[in-house]
Amino acid sequence: MNPTASPRHPALLQQLRGSLVVSCQARPGEPLYGPEFMAAMARSAVLGGAGAIRVNEPQDITAVRQAVDVPVIGLWKDGEEGVYITPTLAHALTVAEAGADIVALDATIRPRRDRRTLAQTIGAIHDAGALVMADIATLEEGLAAAAAGADMISTTLSGYTPQSPRQSGPDLGLVAELAEATDTPVFAEGRYSTPAQAAQALLLGAHAVVVGGAITRPTDITSHFAAALGSSRLPREAAQ
Repeated sequence: MNPTASPRHPALLQQLRGSLVVSCQARPGEPLYGPEFMAAMARSAVLGGAGAIRVNEPQDITAVRQAVDVPVIGLWKDGEEGVYITPTLAHALTVAEAGADIVALDATIRPRRDRRTLAQTIGAIHDAGALVMADIATLEEGLAAAAAGADMISTTLSGYTPQSPRQSGPDLGLVAELAEATDTPVFAEGRYSTPAQAAQALLLGAHAVVVGGAITRPTDITSHFAAALGSSRLPREAAQ
């Protein structure tokens, strides 16, 4: 156990072992944006077997916390560039106060906006009674987050930073490397689009798997089907 971990640390992590975490998020301007929609999405995910919910923004965290009885992983996306996933301690504490059991934050090597170290931020979140999920992009960042006291490591940002390789599918290699290199639970996250990929992540040592868009973003899911159908029509139309 990490020396600064919350007293709930062992039981909560055991509860999440082997589970599916569903990320319920919508962007401003999308039809499903808003607390009531995210709460309904979370309830649907739990009915389908989700062991935890990952959710963005304080108002949505509070609504989801009231709607489900599984652990809630909260974050706060502020901006679109650099460190924008729970970028400061103030963001993190607000996420915890909104009802998150676990606070997810950017734990890459990029400097945090408030210039606090990762260890300082994690310690303060633990003092507030929440656990910490460190979103990382590389093996080195994952090991550094574990050393800083993170309760769990998630591969969320692999492929989205200059330090990590771009790839179309999930970074299963990073999951395997982290699971081999650290005892801190590894959560597989990022571009998981099929049940087979999620199952493979568990076989490679992931503690749990986080899936978002493949389950909870109907606009994106629909666009993939529509694009595939459009592509299948092209040869026939060209032949006419």
